[in-house]
Amino acid sequence: MSNSIKVESEIKEEDNSDSITGDTTCPYLEGENVIANFHGHFYHAKVVKVEFYEGWKFFIHYWHWKKSWDEWVRADRLMKLTEENSQLVMHDKKKVTNVKVGHLSRTKSGKYSDSHGTKHKIDSTLICLKRKREHDMVKGEDSGPVEKLINISVPPTLKKQLLDDFELIKQMGMLVKLPRTPNVDEIIKKYQEYRRRKDDVTSASLGEVLSGLCAYFNKALPIILLYNEERQQYEEAITENMFPSTVYGAEHLLRLFVKLPALIYDLEIENETLQNLQQNLHDFLKFLQKNQSVFFLSAYHGRERSSRSTDKEFN
Repeated sequence: MSNSIKVESEIKEEDNSDSITGDTTCPYLEGENVIANFHGHFYHAKVVKVEFYEGWKFFIHYWHWKKSWDEWVRADRLMKLTEENSQLVMHDKKKVTNVKVGHLSRTKSGKYSDSHGTKHKIDSTLICLKRKREHDMVKGEDSGPVEKLINISVPPTLKKQLLDDFELIKQMGMLVKLPRTPNVDEIIKKYQEYRRRKDDVTSASLGEVLSGLCAYFNKALPIILLYNEERQQYEEAITENMFPSTVYGAEHLLRLFVKLPALIYDLEIENETLQNLQQNLHDFLKFLQKNQSVFFLSAYHGRERSSRSTDKEFN
């Protein structure tokens, strides 16, 4: 949910039924409680301000969320607060989409699940983690329960990368040029090749860990890995049936490592498997650090200005 900024830059310039028909009847009033749609999820909200500019626009506050989530939306994002529409909110809280992330864990017997992977429910965790995503991304650490979380230590140079990323986007109004080369899929493949050369053979467990890492990235990116300023770019860059891992690169992949401890929190993982997972993730971070000048952009571009990034060849 976006921070409150100018209406013109926060809302996509697109035709609206209000402007097409010339209807000036305001569908929602200031102070009215409504149901708001945010990326397919439904929340209770309150209309704080109303404006008319090429159609009605409403500044809303989401119930039980900080004011930093307040945003301007069009009428097609809102619904009347009725008993029937409220069921959408209740249903959305209970609804959890299954994703294949069994690659990251074994069964209690120590054996890996079948080739399709064990399905774990992570949507609820992702939604709950939205509130603190920016704070944690900048610090390069997660603030979940230490005694039960996997310990992922981000190297200092990559922490600085996270800080620079934050400042460029949040304070200087820049963006990562998309699509990125190499993208996340390509970086993961390069790491597999690196491990194959290093270890002579790539273990099945490593392949499962990397497949799970990619699955988590695709699921988590639009929910907890984007800054508010990047959401419009995401809507324009990712079309239906397109995976974020084919468009985004190391800048956003690094942010995932900050969130992984909390995402893995509910998985039933034996200590031995957990240690193996942690070791593989740390090794992957070292690989990113080793190739930092190749994988990460040295400069971002302005939101209004489009410039082609220069990508270095991987060695």
